[in-house]
Amino acid sequence: MFSLTRIYSDDAGESHFEDVMIPLIDKGEIGFLSESQPVKNIIFREVLASYDYNFHNAPQKQYIILLDGGVEIETSLGEKRSFKTGEILLVEDTTGKGHKTKNIENKPRKSIFITI
Repeated sequence: MFSLTRIYSDDAGESHFEDVMIPLIDKGEIGFLSESQPVKNIIFREVLASYDYNFHNAPQKQYIILLDGGVEIETSLGEKRSFKTGEILLVEDTTGKGHKTKNIENKPRKSIFITI
């Protein structure tokens, strides 16, 4: 199983975290793979060490892969989680109250967005 964290909005517009497990299939010598998932684009991003972005919605449904540096995300209900290099998020809160995001390390943070 491969794990990631989903951020989504409920019917009242509140944002939430959900832990998601992606099943992996044994493909022998090449390892364990998930089922293929269609995607639209890939976007490379770097933010300044001082990055602290108040409540906002995801611009589109997308995976975020943290390449370098940690981030703290807060939901509209005040729940906070920290994510470190190598972790993956699935952000789907394109409507509602959104979430806050800030760097937790004093350095620029690099990530990749994969839109779906």
